[in-house]
Amino acid sequence: MQEFFQWAGNFWWLIFPIMGMAGGAAKAWERGSKRRHERRLETLKVKAQLKTAEIEARALTRQAKRGPSVVDTTASVAPNDLVARLFTEHDEITARWLDYELDVAKLIAFPAMSDGRQPLTAAFLRAKKTADALRPSSADAKVSEQQVTEYLQAVGDYAVAFEIAEKDARRLRDSTFTEPERKRLERAQQLLKVAVDESATQAERNVAYKRVREELDGLILLSDDAVTVLEKQVARELPAPVSPPASPAPTAPESDAPATSTPEPERIKLPRRDEQS
Repeated sequence: MQEFFQWAGNFWWLIFPIMGMAGGAAKAWERGSKRRHERRLETLKVKAQLKTAEIEARALTRQAKRGPSVVDTTASVAPNDLVARLFTEHDEITARWLDYELDVAKLIAFPAMSDGRQPLTAAFLRAKKTADALRPSSADAKVSEQQVTEYLQAVGDYAVAFEIAEKDARRLRDSTFTEPERKRLERAQQLLKVAVDESATQAERNVAYKRVREELDGLILLSDDAVTVLEKQVARELPAPVSPPASPAPTAPESDAPATSTPEPERIKLPRRDEQS
C-alpha cells in the first residue's frame, strides 16, 4: 500500500487528465441521453403523422365507395362521415386508457400508465387533453374544414401517443421501483384477489381492501373513479345459499279413516350476511 502512495505521489499530475476524461464521459452520456429523448419524440411525431394519414385514408376510401370525395375545399361544413369516424377512433383510445385507469390490478401490474412523471405517459396525457379540447360537440355539428383538420391531427397524435406509452409501460412494469416497493406491489396484487373474491366473506374482503390501499399508499395514486369501481367490487353482496330440494313425503297407506295432514314446520328465515356483520 505504501508503494502505491509513493507511486501516486510521483505521478500526481495524472489526476488532471483523468478528471478531464471523466468530465468528458459524463457530458457525452448527457448528450447521448438528450439525443435519445429527441429521437423518441421525433418517432412519436412521425408515427402520429402516419396514424393521421391512416385514419383519413380509411374515411376517404369509404366515402369514395358511396360517391363524392370527402375533400371539398369550398365547403364550410365538415363531412359527417369523417367526423363520425374520428369520434369512433377517439372513443376507442379513451376506452383502452380507461381499461388501465379504472382497473387497479392493471395499474399495479403496469404502474407507468398512471405515472405522469414518465415522459411517454405525460406525452399521452397531453395528446388526450388536446384531442378532447378539439373534439366537436357532435358528429352533426357545423365545423370548418380547418377544425376538422386540427381534430384529425389531434386524434392521430392521441392514438400514437397511447400505443407508445402502453408499450413502454408494459416494458417497464415495476422496474422503476426499489426492491421493497416491488414487494409491496406484489402483496397488494395478492390482497386485491381476496378483496374481489366472491367466495370470501364480506369481512375478509373489507380487510383485504384496506390493506391494498395501505400497500399502494405512496406508490400508485388511484383516481377517484378507480377507487369507486374497486369499492363496488369489494362490497358485492354474496349470493344467498341455495337450499336443497325437499324430499317428497312418503305416501300414506289407504284406509277408510280420513287422512289427517301434518303441518310442515315453519321455515326459519336466515339473516343475510350483510345483516350479520
